Amino acid sequence: MTKRARSLAVVVLTAMSALYAGEAATQPVEAYPNRPVKIVVSVTPGGANDILARLFAQKLSEQFKQQFVVENRPGAGQITGTEFVAKALPDGYTLLLGNVATLGIHPSLFSKLPYDTQRDFVAISVIATAPSVLVVNPSVPAHTVRELVTLARANPGKLNYASPGNGTSFHLSVERFKTRTGTKMVHVPYKGSAPALLDLLAGQVQLMFVNPPEVLPHIISGKVRPLASSGSQRVALVPNVPTMAEAGFADAESVSWFALVAPRGMPSEHIASLSAEIVKAAKRPEVRQRLSELGCEPIGNSPETAEVFIREEIAKWAKVVKESGAKVDN
Repeated sequence: MTKRARSLAVVVLTAMSALYAGEAATQPVEAYPNRPVKIVVSVTPGGANDILARLFAQKLSEQFKQQFVVENRPGAGQITGTEFVAKALPDGYTLLLGNVATLGIHPSLFSKLPYDTQRDFVAISVIATAPSVLVVNPSVPAHTVRELVTLARANPGKLNYASPGNGTSFHLSVERFKTRTGTKMVHVPYKGSAPALLDLLAGQVQLMFVNPPEVLPHIISGKVRPLASSGSQRVALVPNVPTMAEAGFADAESVSWFALVAPRGMPSEHIASLSAEIVKAAKRPEVRQRLSELGCEPIGNSPETAEVFIREEIAKWAKVVKESGAKVDN
């Protein structure tokens, strides 16, 4: 090849490289999602976690024009499903509907976990909060939170409170209440909220925190007496029940919550897109109505806000776990 031919070849190759580079630069970023997205729920079907996951999966499917499917992976106190997502590819196609237990309480409750909640997950959005209701058996001579506190202080260790299990948010909500009010009450854990509520109705235990929809019929019938809701706002299902703040104990507030998270490393543009659509879904009237029926408040916030919220919840519940001495070895 002559010198002139070599020079011409270099010019042609350079021009072709520039052309291909320009074409590549103008290529659109791969749309997300372009295939089905899996939302993992770490409990069995039927409960609030599962219902919320399916509700938002349906709305995200409609909004993205792509299928969002729910997969239940229960086991080991919700650790099985949580670990599955923590170790999944961070490509945005495997997500977790986490909650106050898996993301907020477990890091301090369990002596060791097969993942690190803050290191291995990135927040997308908190989708809803769920305040509970503090109820007592009608035989308890207390009609307000203040009267209950007075009664408990006068009878340390004499009142028994039920929970659906050791280390649950309902258990630790009472522990938080105890430390904030300087009272001593005995914890009686059950395997689920249904048997706990049955014993409350029978007077075997005196009080408990419980989900509003679950206890509403018994409140209406007068079989239990509601004293306060645990959140910062009144619950629509029981509008006449004051909040803890209204009852004079704002520092005893505690709520359950649900958040969509992903394996850390998920592309930031996918996170932003998902968060924006969750915010949109949370504003839809039919979603707000369904959440109200479940005793939940819609949230829908940014990844940054959700990340800060979860970090603060981890710190808050770590303090409650330490004060209560609650531990679950796995």
